[in-house]
Amino acid sequence: MPLESPPPLKPLWFLLFILTTTNAAALTTTTRTTTHVFKEAPKFYNSPSCPSLQNDSTVCSDVAVHVAMTLDAAYLRGSMAAILSVLQHSSCPENVIFHFVAAASSSNSILLTQTLSRSFPYLKFRVYPFGDSAVAGLISTSIRSALDCPLNYARNYLATLLPPCVRRVVYLDSDLVLVDDIAKLAATPLGPHAVLAAPEYCNANFTTYFTPSFWANPTLSLTFEGRDACYFNTGVMVIDLDRWRAGGYTNRIVEWMELQKRMRIYELGSLPPFLLVFAGNIASVDHRWNQHGLGGDNFRGLCRDLHPGPVSLLHWSGKGKPWVRLDSNRPCPLDALWAPYDLLQTPFALES
Repeated sequence: MPLESPPPLKPLWFLLFILTTTNAAALTTTTRTTTHVFKEAPKFYNSPSCPSLQNDSTVCSDVAVHVAMTLDAAYLRGSMAAILSVLQHSSCPENVIFHFVAAASSSNSILLTQTLSRSFPYLKFRVYPFGDSAVAGLISTSIRSALDCPLNYARNYLATLLPPCVRRVVYLDSDLVLVDDIAKLAATPLGPHAVLAAPEYCNANFTTYFTPSFWANPTLSLTFEGRDACYFNTGVMVIDLDRWRAGGYTNRIVEWMELQKRMRIYELGSLPPFLLVFAGNIASVDHRWNQHGLGGDNFRGLCRDLHPGPVSLLHWSGKGKPWVRLDSNRPCPLDALWAPYDLLQTPFALES
């Protein structure tokens, strides 16, 4: 049955919000978007030790693991695989609530929602419309056109898009799969002050994320003074939304984006404003939770190997996406690890 909605929601939102726990059967059931047909995913059940949401079944549940992702037609195939991987490896999959942000201007928003509902008929989720106008005037061209999509900046606004009762969320990009229990990531301790947690990569050359003009300006270059600033990837983050709201961090990010429109201080899309605001002040997460860069660089998308160490999450950040390379019969070796989560129904598959 539908999850209970919190009081602050406006009536218009119900046109796009779908929260479903309806039953389904055949795994071969398919659902269509304008270009793809997807199989129905199996249902995954909680282990006996999982806390029950029976008496705490609203989107506001503190018992649930809240996951936020963006949703669009271009990356839908990746999103479907990511969702399946989260559920398949979760010890309490029925306690995971997804919050999807979709472009409000997209004519496919309702169709995308229907696609999710039919492929994941047991999934607890809600879709939030994101108006492009919120960021359209703030986006500067970057080194890759895909990074300039307004929806790529939706993570900046999660604290206002999601209901105030949602206090902590795991943000995930659409080009990744988990091979471990997301509850472990969601439980990352943030300490007394950190707003977010993410794996840090202090061996990366931090200065390259900003222009020479930035470092040449004495006022701007002092931004990181007293901070042990390291690069982190914003595709996997644990965010304390209460602290974000209290600190007004959306406005802090917007201020840097406004400055970027007046003088070019960075080149790489939505990442640098996050670094400017948070680098050196985040809680650390083990690298196993973001084995990123599997999509290669932002220009050619060449194959890459895993970083040394254990793996809980595989992330195809970069230009090359596994579904594109698989379809073109030019996959990288690690793309085979993404393929088992692909719900695409091929034209040659037989219906049972």
